[in-house]
Amino acid sequence: MTERLEDIAQRMVSPGKGILAADESSGTIKKRFDSIGVESTEETRRDYREMLFRAEQAMRDYISGVILFDETIRQRAADGTPLVEIIAATGAVPGIKVDKGAKALPFSDGEKVTEGLDGLRERLQEYYGLGARFAKWRAVIDIGPGRPSHNCINANAHALARYAALCQEQNIVPIVEPEVLMDGPVATHDIDTCEKVTTWTLKTVFQELYYAGVRLEGIVLKPNMVIAGNKAERQASPQEVAERTVKVLKDCVPAAVPGIAFLSGGQSDELATEHLSLINQIGDLPWKVTFSYGRALQAAALKAWGGKRENVAQAQAAFAHRARMNGLAASGKWQPQLEQAA
Repeated sequence: MTERLEDIAQRMVSPGKGILAADESSGTIKKRFDSIGVESTEETRRDYREMLFRAEQAMRDYISGVILFDETIRQRAADGTPLVEIIAATGAVPGIKVDKGAKALPFSDGEKVTEGLDGLRERLQEYYGLGARFAKWRAVIDIGPGRPSHNCINANAHALARYAALCQEQNIVPIVEPEVLMDGPVATHDIDTCEKVTTWTLKTVFQELYYAGVRLEGIVLKPNMVIAGNKAERQASPQEVAERTVKVLKDCVPAAVPGIAFLSGGQSDELATEHLSLINQIGDLPWKVTFSYGRALQAAALKAWGGKRENVAQAQAAFAHRARMNGLAASGKWQPQLEQAA
């Protein structure tokens, strides 16, 4: 029997668990590998990701789903087992990144719109056959002089809604990811600006989802937190970030949405964890609130691994630690002293 979208979405936001974003494009993972002096080849990428997926305790206890790249969903482990099977055996749901990247939006002064709708229905059918049960599409909204424009927010919200509807048609849960970037070029990008732009973006996205007939019970939202840009003179306290984020989400996100899995968006590992824990400590939230982190889950493990087979156990321990910290944060139970104890 085909699993219902609502049930898959609930599994993706299981209490105390979150989503591992292992869907770095070839260019992004090359940058990560360059930072540790490892050549990015199909084999090294496979070895690195296999190491994460075989970190059994971390995967079983703290990871509810894994977002894969097109190459990875087709790969087999060194012993011939499909990577998708290794993930599924831990109880995590395999997923797939389906967008084709953010491209220049014409006449919009450096703004971007995410492409990839052409042929998406057929690709989703293939990915379902390969084991994917959810998908991801990321839209980026940039804050700057005269940005974002109405055109940029509308174009990206419309594309997200069309993508989400195509996913649900194929019984795949869409992760809806509108990211207001925190690495804008301006010092005036303070937390107030982020709050306004995030509200505008989310309200437009949910309007478009409604027009497209998307069932909110069968999606997971992956938004940014409400946070000052990294060049802003005043950086808000973690408590203020948590309070502002909850305020915006309660204003914009219908209670029918089963869960919100935040992106880390360039925050440091520990800060992304602290913010998530403080948000959950506020409590009385109509949705489950968890993480969908990439670099903020993997950075320590990547460094510990360094491309060497003899470092695998150490790297898996580093990954398990970050996964556990974020798992605790998803229940509002993270404490700074737990980092020192490790």
